[in-house]
Amino acid sequence: MTLDKLPTGWSGRITAVRGEGALRNRLLDMGLIPHTVVTLQKTAPMGDPVEIKVRGYELTLRLEEARYIVLDDASLAETGEEA
Repeated sequence: MTLDKLPTGWSGRITAVRGEGALRNRLLDMGLIPHTVVTLQKTAPMGDPVEIKVRGYELTLRLEEARYIVLDDASLAETGEEA
C-alpha cells in the first residue's frame, strides 16, 4: 500500500521510497525513510494535500508525492486519535 491510500487516523511503517533524483532525495531529507512510522493526521476537503505525522512533527504532502511512499501492509494500525 502507498501513503496516498492510507485512511485518516491510521499509521504504517515505510518500507520503500520510490522515485528518482531530486524528488526522492527531498522525501528522504524530510525524514521519510524506510522503517519510519507515519500517521495520516488530516486530509484537505478536496482530498489533496494530506497531513502526516512523522518523527514527532507534522508534514504536508501532495497526493502525487505520497504515492512514492510504500507502507508495509502488516504494520497498518488505527491510532484511535481524533484528527
